[in-house]
Amino acid sequence: MALERDYDFWLLDLDGTLVDVEWSYTREVFDRVGDRLGREFTDREADVIWNGLTGSRDHQLREWGVDPTAFWEAFHEEEDPLVRAEQTYLHEDAAFVADLEVPVGLVTHCQEFLAEPVLDNVGIRDWFDAQLCCTEETGWKPDPTPVQSVMSELGVAHNGHQGVLAGDGANDVGAAWNAGLDAIHVERVGHDRRGQCVLGDYRVRSFDELSCSPASL
Repeated sequence: MALERDYDFWLLDLDGTLVDVEWSYTREVFDRVGDRLGREFTDREADVIWNGLTGSRDHQLREWGVDPTAFWEAFHEEEDPLVRAEQTYLHEDAAFVADLEVPVGLVTHCQEFLAEPVLDNVGIRDWFDAQLCCTEETGWKPDPTPVQSVMSELGVAHNGHQGVLAGDGANDVGAAWNAGLDAIHVERVGHDRRGQCVLGDYRVRSFDELSCSPASL
């Protein structure tokens, strides 16, 4: 990994960055959530919320007239951790993380009861020296608080270490910059589907591109 020498530590997002889930699982969950809430979700709406394509999921839900609290309660009740884990796959280009020889942390919005079986199923639990599943108490990206918490656990906070955070969304980039880190945006869904362009210090379609220079990304 050409960039490893430039950073003393790496932080990574999980869903959409290192792993993704089969669309059939996403569609089925949104169908069941819609039944609970008495509102159908289109494929586009399910895609937007699942992948956070417009930034804040709660803000987007409110724009659609959906109460975020009611939505997430129904969503988490309808998610089956084992089924989700079975239908989750690891992106091949994420394999470089296993070879990093610097501290590595995970900062994800995926809830702990879902993230734990996913990490086991795809076999990447030992990639991370510290991990945090965001909650209301920890804060949510782009708030730098969860990022700074993992940095503290890694022992790289406030001591001149240079780090980078890689993720697939604008919230990841914002969290990196708010915490004083460089940001890698890996565009898994494409600008057309996202409806906007997410800027970062590095902008790639695959982590394999990180052997290039920053100017070419």
